[in-house]
Amino acid sequence: MRVLTIASAKGGVGKTTVTESLAVALAQHTGRMVLAVDLDPQNALALHLGLDPQELRGLSRASLGGNHWRDVCFECRPGLYVLPFGVVTEEDRTALEAQITEQPHWLAERLAALDLPEDALVLLDTPPGPTAYGQQALQVAHWVLVVMLADAGSYATLPLMQRLVQTYCTPRADFAEALYLVNQFNSARQLSQDILRVLREGVGDSLIGVVHNDEAVAEALALGTSVLDHAPQSLARNDIMNCAAAIAQRMQAAPQPRWQE
Repeated sequence: MRVLTIASAKGGVGKTTVTESLAVALAQHTGRMVLAVDLDPQNALALHLGLDPQELRGLSRASLGGNHWRDVCFECRPGLYVLPFGVVTEEDRTALEAQITEQPHWLAERLAALDLPEDALVLLDTPPGPTAYGQQALQVAHWVLVVMLADAGSYATLPLMQRLVQTYCTPRADFAEALYLVNQFNSARQLSQDILRVLREGVGDSLIGVVHNDEAVAEALALGTSVLDHAPQSLARNDIMNCAAAIAQRMQAAPQPRWQE
């Protein structure tokens, strides 16, 4: 399997929406099995992918109960699956985080136990900033996609994300590279244009795309569907498809990563 961890240093950048859109786009573009895994206690990814809001099951309850994650994977559409975080109490969330801290290979072992096809793509949606979930997601990532806004706050937190990648990813032989995506870009704002230019200068070809601010994204979310289906002619859909194509091209060009537990 090939693992793409989607991360951000701050909240409010639309990371989960990007994860959902990329999961749909990569499933369409590559024809491979795609599994989107929600490692964020907010449990929003499954809702973005159309799962029943009344569904409480997920990896959190399965982990605490000693059950297999395969039993809480849901097929959203042919070839695309979601593994929700699930709904837990604060007490259970604390217990889960303690379990993760005590087991350095908690995530790697559970992903390996899913026994996915060799060419499967796994997308890991993580909470913002340094967390126990994010640390483990970085430790298994073959690629990291850092989602940012073209604003001063995102630019200021870029060094934090680069340090996290340097700590948990770069030393590993199976890690390919860190990629960057600017979300909700407003081309009418001069500050946004200036920050985007600085980001391009700073990360070069690792900036794989820009997703423009588009009302169609919010409309799709309100309707419980993907912007790729809701607005096939929208600017945001075109941006997402271009980003997915760039990711798929990198994955295709890279040698099959050797899974390390």
